Amino acid sequence: MTPVPAIPFLLAMAQPAQSNQSIWVSLMPFALMIGIFYVLVLLPMRRRQKKIQDFQSALKVGDRVITTSGIYGVITKIDEQSVQVQIADKVRIDVARAAVGGYQGQDPVVPQGGSGL
Repeated sequence: MTPVPAIPFLLAMAQPAQSNQSIWVSLMPFALMIGIFYVLVLLPMRRRQKKIQDFQSALKVGDRVITTSGIYGVITKIDEQSVQVQIADKVRIDVARAAVGGYQGQDPVVPQGGSGL
């Protein structure tokens, strides 16, 4: 009979069983996880970013908008990186183009609390 302390040593010396599995079969679960991650996370994020970018590039003078900070106004001037928003009679502010969250009266395009980019 083999003493009890020698059993782990004997098990460690045993050779592993030969595997006949292909490398593709062993990598399939990882490829499946990456595919699911892409479909569930990355694809919707890219679509949302594209929608925000299209919205912010289509802004024009006269649009009634709301900023991501909750300021309502009308666009009076558009620059490359910023827009001028009239929020009251003779009160105009310059905000970043990315700070325009959506049109007044519609669901916001940019999620609350984010610049969208």
